[in-house]
Amino acid sequence: MTDSLNELKQKLQQFVDERDWAQFHSPKNLSMAMIVEAAELVEHFQWNTEAESYQLSAEKREQVGHELADTFVYLLRIAQVLDIDLIEVANAKIALNAKKYPVDKARGSNAKYTEYL
Repeated sequence: MTDSLNELKQKLQQFVDERDWAQFHSPKNLSMAMIVEAAELVEHFQWNTEAESYQLSAEKREQVGHELADTFVYLLRIAQVLDIDLIEVANAKIALNAKKYPVDKARGSNAKYTEYL
């Protein structure tokens, strides 16, 4: 069963509360911890070719999943602490990016929007 984002936020809040960890969860500390976890994710692909990065063993896939989860949980926790609705801001950002990267100019290109305006 897949938890909803709200259920996951509640589970995370309970986990933090039970351990009295909120005192350590400043936006600064959480963002730093998230970057550490993201770096651990990158380590799994560091010397791979593009093709190899798609071909993960079951063990490697599990390890990558753990790092993705760690990064996601810290991201979710930062949003909780700052009272930011991730779904709302993600939708707003997609709409903004749609304006910055119109299909007729961006399709099939990896150029930054400032390069073709």
